[in-house]
Amino acid sequence: MSLFSTLGGSGGVRAGRTSMPLFDTTLIVVCISLVLFGLLMVYSASIALADGPRYEAYGRYYFVIRHGVFIAIGLVAALLALTVPMKVWEQLAMPLFLACVVLLVIVLIPGIGREVNGARRWLPLGIVNFQPSELMKVAVVLFAADYTVRKQQHMHSFFRGFVPMCCALAVVGILLLLEPDLGAFMVIVAIAIGLLFIGGINGKLFTLLLGSLVTSFLALIWLSPWRRERLFVYLDPWNPENAYGSAYQLSHSLIALGRGEWFGVGLGSSVEKLHYLPEAHTDFIVAVIGEELGFVGVAALICAFAFVVWRGFEIGRQAIAMDRTFSGLVAQGVALWFGVQTFINIGVCIGLLPTKGLTLPMVSYGGTGIVMNIVAVALMLRVDHENRNLMRGKRT
Repeated sequence: MSLFSTLGGSGGVRAGRTSMPLFDTTLIVVCISLVLFGLLMVYSASIALADGPRYEAYGRYYFVIRHGVFIAIGLVAALLALTVPMKVWEQLAMPLFLACVVLLVIVLIPGIGREVNGARRWLPLGIVNFQPSELMKVAVVLFAADYTVRKQQHMHSFFRGFVPMCCALAVVGILLLLEPDLGAFMVIVAIAIGLLFIGGINGKLFTLLLGSLVTSFLALIWLSPWRRERLFVYLDPWNPENAYGSAYQLSHSLIALGRGEWFGVGLGSSVEKLHYLPEAHTDFIVAVIGEELGFVGVAALICAFAFVVWRGFEIGRQAIAMDRTFSGLVAQGVALWFGVQTFINIGVCIGLLPTKGLTLPMVSYGGTGIVMNIVAVALMLRVDHENRNLMRGKRT
């Protein structure tokens, strides 16, 4: 075989290389399917809420319409994010992180931040509420990736590679715990230390960081009576005192999953969503999915998320192999985010983990959360798009 035929012509491009899609179409299809599936399940889980006194003024379609609007906003934001080169995102990483820290401070100011059920996590923006902690998840992906690239030569240094990130995480952690939002802090910490580990931080320093964080989490739980209570009731949810108290959500989630058995009771036929299971359209939407679609439905959902996480790491690996370390770490940071938050959400619903208020990415009802999830997917697709352009010989 001649060199000319091997290259596919005088242009020096292999045959079929120009037919490569601009984006990972399979990843796009899976993510769109998750978002649309989430819209369907939010409708199913929330349609009965209007029958209760708390939401009787909202109407049956209030939550699904708002969820659809936020999905549309997320798609517009994602299209804008797709047009921004990763070099620009690298330049914006630090300013965006600092802006998010300022927003986390502002949300704690009485009279500015909106308080719901004792938590101050939202900034009221007219008809919608903005949650800075969700934007911080995107910001920490960019910041940790940029930090790892900038500090690559100092990853084995305690003071120059370890301490600055610890200080940044400490500031974010204090602000989030004042809201309080331990769940968001757990995800943000997982993203940051995960990217530091991938970026090659010294093993002893990584162990020290991980150990100190685990100790801090345990101390926070032990020193907080209501968090400590959640831990103990999680260990025994069927105790009558727990089942009608702090383990109420968990016990009804397990009942819903048990009713679903293998193939579910049918779409829309959930009983637990009829004012038995609190937060059925947000934190515990997996319980409704399990009841209506059964084990098969939940397993398919897990497989879809596993594919998204795998593609994120694979896209990141390809980028790092082409010396685009920042881009690769961003893609893997998004994969870490989705993987950790999905694991916690499903783990809580099936009783594997203590109850924690975290939504299921791309599926659960949520304003800022669903917008930021879709933007994060756009960042992953942008990295993949630039990878493909480089494979074609084009500059990004």
